[in-house]
Amino acid sequence: MSILAAESANPLLPPVGEIIVGLIAFAVLLFVVVKFVAPRFEQGFQARRAAIEGGIERAEAMQAEAKAALEQYRAQLAEARNEAAQIRDSARAEGQQIIEQLRAQAQEESARIVARGEEQLAASRQQVVAELRGQIGTLAVELAGRVVGESLADDARRSGTVDRFLDVLDQMAVSNPAGDGAVQPAATTGNTGSSVYVPEGKR
Repeated sequence: MSILAAESANPLLPPVGEIIVGLIAFAVLLFVVVKFVAPRFEQGFQARRAAIEGGIERAEAMQAEAKAALEQYRAQLAEARNEAAQIRDSARAEGQQIIEQLRAQAQEESARIVARGEEQLAASRQQVVAELRGQIGTLAVELAGRVVGESLADDARRSGTVDRFLDVLDQMAVSNPAGDGAVQPAATTGNTGSSVYVPEGKR
């Protein structure tokens, strides 16, 4: 009978006891996985998801801040350019004003120098004229004394003669400034009524 029972059993199927023990062990393992392992996987997954979502939010916030900073920088750059343009225009206007002031000062200084030079020239001319009047007076006295034939050593008579002679020269220069050689009236040389005839080119 035992041999027949052994031949009737399927060798591919495990014993019933092992199947029961395996089912119990699988149930215990499934309980442990569901009770302890799965929640930890879920917690790790949620933490990972929260970290990723937080990173995305932080990246978006940083991107918004960077965009705001870029806009602020552009606004500041535009304002700086406007200020630079205003400063450049102001500097150009101040430079033009300084140039005009320096030009006016240079013109005033030039006018003062010219006026001073004219004054010095007038003073030098008067000095030269005075020296020439003295020299011409001396020569005229000697010439008049020789022509008239009388002594003009007396200071009063000499002074009067010289003055009259120089007055005649001044009148000649005024009446005939071109120097065309015309004959002018004779100059009286003394109290005797004699006169000296002097051509225009010789006076």
